[in-house]
Formats: sequence, C-alpha cells, structure tokens
Amino acid sequence: MSDGSAVAERPIASSEPVLYEVRDSGVAVITLNQPARLNAWGGPMTSAFFRLVDAAEADSNVRVIVMTGTGRAFCAGAYMGDLDSISSTTVESASKTDVSALVAEKHPYFLTQLSKPVIAAINGSVAGIGLSVALMADIRFAAAGAKFSTSFARRGLVAEYGISWILPRLVGWGAAVDLLLSGRTFLAEEAAELGLVKEVVPGEELMDRALAYAEDMAANCAPSSLAVMKRQLYADAGLPIVETSDRAEQLMHESMTRPDFIEGITAFFEKRPPKFPPLTVPSVPSVRGGHSSPVEKDGEEVR
Repeated sequence: MSDGSAVAERPIASSEPVLYEVRDSGVAVITLNQPARLNAWGGPMTSAFFRLVDAAEADSNVRVIVMTGTGRAFCAGAYMGDLDSISSTTVESASKTDVSALVAEKHPYFLTQLSKPVIAAINGSVAGIGLSVALMADIRFAAAGAKFSTSFARRGLVAEYGISWILPRLVGWGAAVDLLLSGRTFLAEEAAELGLVKEVVPGEELMDRALAYAEDMAANCAPSSLAVMKRQLYADAGLPIVETSDRAEQLMHESMTRPDFIEGITAFFEKRPPKFPPLTVPSVPSVRGGHSSPVEKDGEEVR
C-alpha cells in the first residue's frame, strides 16, 4: 500500500470479468474482476454485472448484495479502449458514439430500485461512472487511502446518470457542488467526513467488515421490511430520479458533440492538464429544459 490508495489483494484465480458468490449467510458477493484495466466500466464486465445483480435480486436465498472489485481499483470510470485513436477523433465522430453501448445497458439508479440492500465495499480508486454506481449502493465502506473523483468536468463531460441527484443527498449541496465542479481527487478519509461512506477501514479488513455488516443485516432484518423501507427512502426523496438520469444521458450525448470532450479525453491519454477552449455560442443547454441558459462571455450575456 505504498501509494496510500491500494488495498490488500485477495487471490483471484478466475478470469471471469465478474465473480459471483452466494454465501450461506444470505449475502451475495459480486466482484468486478478486470484489475488490469482498473475495472473500467463497459463491455463484458458490465453486462455480466447487470446479469448477476438480476440473479441476486431474483434469488430468494439472497437477502443482501455486496459489490466490490479486485486489484487497485473499485472502478476507475468508463473504459476508453474504443477511443485509443483519440488523436484522429473529431467532434462529428465522437457525437456518433453510442453512449449506452459504451457504458450503460442500465442506468446506475437501477440499484436503488432493487428490493434488496446493496453495499459497496470500495477497495480502491473509484471515479466517473464507477463513482455513480458506488453512490447508488445503499451503504458504502471504503479502504483507507482509496481515491475518489467525479472527474467529469476534467473530461469535458457532465454529471452522468443521476449523480447530480444522489450526491447532494449524501453530502449536502455545498460539498456536492465542490466535488462535481472541481472534479478533484479526494481520499476515503474525506469521503467519510462528508458522509459519502459509512466507514473507512484498513484495506486488508475491508471485506471482513462489509461482510459482517451485511451478514448481520441478512440475519436480523426482515426482507419485507428492507424492501419496503428501501422503496420508501428513494420514493420519498423528492425529485424524480428517473427523469433526472434520463436528462443527464441527453446532456451527456450533447457534451460529446463539443470540443471540450475531445480535449478532455486527449489530455487524459497524454497525461497533461486539459486546455479547454473558450465558451462559444450556442451556450450550454439548461438542465431543466431545451432552452439555453444565459452565459457571460467577455462581459456580455450570451444566449
């Protein structure tokens, strides 16, 4: 754990992109298992993840679901393998990218719609859509030193898949604005202070702690109560998460038509700070409708 963000490695022999285990305690463990690419979101791994979550939801022997990752990351964001030739990518070609095929067969909020509690054991770095997925879990534990980042602003993207709905509810408005607009990296210890995770534990103790919590819940809480209370929590939260996430997907498609996206990804691959171009007309669309929000440029209002 020399860089402060790694966690204890658990021996994993399988080459399956996602591992699945149903324990006698009634806890299903779903493990993202593509450590060489930091469990980046997309492709066979996510298809398997959705399938196994559905299997756990349908299995009457499963009362609680725990999800985690192997290696140094929980999930370091969307898999950009298809954009390796970014230097030749244009705004036009990027705008034709099928975002749903790239990162999401389902929106991460589907975890909130399950009848069973979902616990995230965040074993290492988590960013972008990986963070969106982790936040849609009901409860989170994290390994000491694990690195967190929303990262969207630094890639020329927007708040994806409902993270603008869930993050303020977890950490409060001010902290959510900071984390989303800065895209900065912060550690598990700060995440705990903000209320983003329940507990931070040494990496080698993470799964034991998360499993102990899940197994206590599985053993001592009525599945019917868990299902109803979980539905109450998200239904009573106020704003419609489905509409928020659908709108976020539309905005993400629009963001991929702008030069900011190309620059953000190029800078990422070139390992340099991004040099985003100045804001130009038309201005960035409002998140609440089809009209553009007024934006200040060179001292004048631009619509």
